[in-house]
This record gives sequence, structure tokens and C-alpha cells, in this order.
Amino acid sequence: MKKILLLALLALGALLTAACGSDAAQTSGDAAKAAPVSEPSSAGAPAASQQPAGKGKVLVAYFSRAGENYRVGYIKKGNTHIMADMIADVTGADTFEIKTVTPYPEDYKACTEVARKEQDSDARPALSGKVENWQDYDTVFLGYPIWWSDMPMAVYTFMESYDWTGKTIIPFCTSAGNVMTGRESDIPEFAKGAAVKEGLGLEGKRVQEQPDAVRPQVEAWLASLGYKK
Repeated sequence: MKKILLLALLALGALLTAACGSDAAQTSGDAAKAAPVSEPSSAGAPAASQQPAGKGKVLVAYFSRAGENYRVGYIKKGNTHIMADMIADVTGADTFEIKTVTPYPEDYKACTEVARKEQDSDARPALSGKVENWQDYDTVFLGYPIWWSDMPMAVYTFMESYDWTGKTIIPFCTSAGNVMTGRESDIPEFAKGAAVKEGLGLEGKRVQEQPDAVRPQVEAWLASLGYKK
């Protein structure tokens, strides 16, 4: 009897230990864009839409920043930019870089301060270009770093600049951890008329320093969504 009771107590202890595990992923952002910044945010991504892959053209639109970035130092090509190029290469999509009229500071700390002020004021930074032949695209992979647990405000400018009726958005991002912002389900509030599919968030440092190791993960995600070249 004592032996049975002892075994039962050991099993209960193992169950409680497993339930107490923690996920300490942080969410700063595409290096320099990531603010020094955020508290861990929800890693939840929107549920995958039942809508099949569009038959029209595919666009990869992304916001990324070089300069001094979080955990990787000074870089010539932003983390999100690298991920965007992988997606475009696998899918055969066109690309569009979201750029602001006023560039963000190259210095990391200065950039985080500007990003914080923009977020606090719900700013919409002016963009320096527009997508040509917007009507031709059915699917838009939308990429960004996580700044202060959110998308950079320039991405909100981009979303509010177009009619998304009948289009599908597939978000992707880079940050201090393998997470999304947790706000991707709100995208249709700003990209009016869009449907949203399951996104992918990757650690910016891994994308920057180990692109060959990251690419298979990106390819598997794209394959799961039905997007191939």
C-alpha cells in the first residue's frame, strides 16, 4: 500500500513540474528597431484562414532597418529584409520595401526613442513610395520588426494606404524571440477588407547570423500555407 501511495505522489509531482514550465521569449524587434524595449508579449498568431492560396500575383511588402540593431550590432541589411528575400525567392513573389520619408536614426537607442514617441502619439509616418499595379496582387506577405511589442507605425501607414478588399495578408516578423506581436488578428481593422492567414515570427539574430539554418523553417511554413514558386 505504501509503495502504491509513493508511486502516486511521484506521478503527481512530475505533472505539476511540467505545468510550471515558463516561456521567456522577449519581443524587441528587427534589431535596431526593437526597442530596448518590450515586455514579453503574447506570441499568439491569428488562426489560419480557410481561404486557399490566391491564384493571382503575390507581393512581399516589408519594413526593415539596417544600422545598429538589437543584439547584432551594425548591419547593412535588416533582419526582416533578409526574411522577406527568402519568402520572395521561395514563392517567386514581387517585393516592395516600405520606406519612410524621414529615415529612422541609425543609432539604436535614438531609434527606439523615435519609435516610442510615434507609438505614443499613434503617428502615421509619411511613406516615400507606393506599390504599382496594386490591383494585380491577391496575396501580400507583410513583414516588419517588433518595436515596443507592436508593428512600427510606418506599417500602419502602409496598411491604411490601400484598398485590401479581396486580398489576403500573411504577416511575418523578426524580434528578440521566435514570436509574433500578438496583435496580428487586429490587422483587418487597418487593412480594410483583408483576410489574414497564419504568420511566422523569427528571432532577428538567428535570421541575420544563421540564414541557412532559418531558411528550411521559412520554407516549411510557406509549404504549409500552400505557397510555392
